[in-house]
Amino acid sequence: MSALYSDTHPKIEQMQIELWRQASPTRKMHMLAQLNATVRILALAGLRSRYPNAPETELRRRLADLLLGEELAREVYGEIYRAE
Repeated sequence: MSALYSDTHPKIEQMQIELWRQASPTRKMHMLAQLNATVRILALAGLRSRYPNAPETELRRRLADLLLGEELAREVYGEIYRAE
């Protein structure tokens, strides 16, 4: 098996894979939900650094662009409101 991570020892990686395999479907869904929440937090942090004066509503709308694509986000949420 090839290594998934270049910074992880192969024996540790194998242990991690085995733990994932043994996890219940509920546990796997919980891990996935945690990963999704983390991605949203990191994406919002990136948006806050790019648009430091933007209100929270604009940042959440820009997050929708990242998650859904600009066209679908515009259809669902309308144009981005920019406080200037």
